Amino acid sequence: MVLREYMARMDGQDPEKALELLEPGIRFLIALPKGQRTGESREDFAAYITGRNAVDRVHEIIRHSVDGDVEMVYGFVVEAGVPTGAFLSAAVVSPAGLMARYQSFFTTDFNLVDRP
Repeated sequence: MVLREYMARMDGQDPEKALELLEPGIRFLIALPKGQRTGESREDFAAYITGRNAVDRVHEIIRHSVDGDVEMVYGFVVEAGVPTGAFLSAAVVSPAGLMARYQSFFTTDFNLVDRP
């Protein structure tokens, strides 16, 4: 599942390694409480990564699903051991096994599923 690997790389010491899992023309929407980030290229996504604040952050996936070329995950963002909110993310995977489209919603106000 490329979406799981993407999140593991985003949480790692070198988040830019996540770019290796993206198609050059990836289209994305990342909806955060402070606004949305969108783009239409790997370079746009690199700019998003560069602009993120460096914290001890982990995407704790508790649900996942695959339907054809679409992968979906649900979970919690945990920073320095404290849950800060929930995310619901989906990706369309290209025939090459890379993310061609990515959509993610993060909220600090609502949990669809309780954290174990």
